[in-house]
Amino acid sequence: MITKVKHIVEKQAYGVCSWWGAKLGIKSSTIRIWFIYASCLTLGSPVIIYLIMAFVLEHKNYFKLGYKKPSVWDID
Repeated sequence: MITKVKHIVEKQAYGVCSWWGAKLGIKSSTIRIWFIYASCLTLGSPVIIYLIMAFVLEHKNYFKLGYKKPSVWDID
């Protein structure tokens, strides 16, 4: 039960860290630790940055140049 909850939380909450880890070639656990340290040292400001990155990562298709919103009449 606890393993299932841990897996769900890690997949949903740590998507940004795993994405950065894949892009930079670093283990995502290392990035998570640095976020925790930075949050403690700077009184939580990296949490705001993390939430912004999570939002952009979730909606990255809308931020691409030349993105055209599909019409109702488009059939794929």
